[in-house]
Amino acid sequence: MEKVTKAVAALMLTMAVFCAAGCKKDPDNGGNNSGIYNGHKYVDLGLPSGTLWATCNVGADSPEEYGDYFAWGETRPKDPYTWESYIYAEGTSYSDPRLTKYCTSSSFGNNGFTDDLITLQPEDDAATANWGSGWCMPTADQWRELRDNTFTSWTTRNGVEGRLFTAANGNSLFLPAAGYRRGSSLSYAGSGGYYWSSSLDTDYPGNAWNFYFLSDNYCMIYDSRNYGRSVRAVRSGLQN
Repeated sequence: MEKVTKAVAALMLTMAVFCAAGCKKDPDNGGNNSGIYNGHKYVDLGLPSGTLWATCNVGADSPEEYGDYFAWGETRPKDPYTWESYIYAEGTSYSDPRLTKYCTSSSFGNNGFTDDLITLQPEDDAATANWGSGWCMPTADQWRELRDNTFTSWTTRNGVEGRLFTAANGNSLFLPAAGYRRGSSLSYAGSGGYYWSSSLDTDYPGNAWNFYFLSDNYCMIYDSRNYGRSVRAVRSGLQN
């Protein structure tokens, strides 16, 4: 009986060591309470909404990679990023875009067009289109929730500049300063991050909201939909 008891105790100790090793924080995966969905890693930051954030940009294979750039409402990278090449405009300028989708004002719609859509539909969401159902681009409110419920600092990770967002539960999220594309040029790579939300600027529908940061500043701004910006995907914590 004593031998059996010792054997069981040894087995339990081995299992405890194995589990402790398996639950160790993984910097590439954001920390504890992380996982994989549709082949893409996410991290749980303990946010009030339960939103889970992907650890990489769409088009990237690691947290430090810049990934692809997308015009708002488009699902493939391209060149150049202009109003002439933008899928949902018949116009050629910021002042006269002549929008054909996601338009809340007839003054900016093509021939007075409006549809009052203010959030990207799945077929126009770069995260959903590239990573599958269950992933989507964050809304402006989800970006604000991340900003307001984490501590953020400018940092260098594996030689890449960006911002680290650390939550109260100890988990973290890194966003590389990938810059943005306008025309055929890449601007502010290494010094600024520009990440689309799925939310339209309803006051001027030629704009959409994005999360912007530098080494000394970070905030929500709206900007022209034809620019190529980074996409970081999210999913609901209620999903299986």
